[in-house]
Amino acid sequence: MSRFDKLIETVETYQALAAENYDRIRLLAGEVRSGFCDYLGSGDGVCVHLVPPTGQFEPREYGDKAFSLPPRGFRLLGPISFGLAVRVSREQDWLRLTMECRKIGETFIVQIEDGSEYEFRLPLTDADPQPFYDHLYNHILLWFAGRIERYKDGDYGTREIGFDFADDINVRQA
Repeated sequence: MSRFDKLIETVETYQALAAENYDRIRLLAGEVRSGFCDYLGSGDGVCVHLVPPTGQFEPREYGDKAFSLPPRGFRLLGPISFGLAVRVSREQDWLRLTMECRKIGETFIVQIEDGSEYEFRLPLTDADPQPFYDHLYNHILLWFAGRIERYKDGDYGTREIGFDFADDINVRQA
């Protein structure tokens, strides 16, 4: 086998693993998008969207643009991020949780930007999503509760644990 053939074979293996990684994260994100809204029990429409992990966003579906890597072409093998927009009021106030997903051995880790981590054992299809939804819900709830306490104590705080709010508060109902 020539050096070039060895290089091609190695890169093909690399790309197969990059595709496996992307597909795993894409599947998890899709399940979180639908399952977390059901978990929250919002009776008045969509309350979760997949959005880009950085930059401006509106509460709508972005498809492939909700992920830090493209679905096709040459993909790097490494952590992948996505944004999860969650409606936090009866109106149209949305916040974004940015999540970075990575695999370490047989453990799959989801880290909320500048915040907590949640670990799944692989394969993800065997995982019960309820504890993860509890984790996300508590993360959001504690963020707001912590800011309430800071305000009462005279310290307003900042947005240091990975939340961004949608800029357009007059966005149409999804």
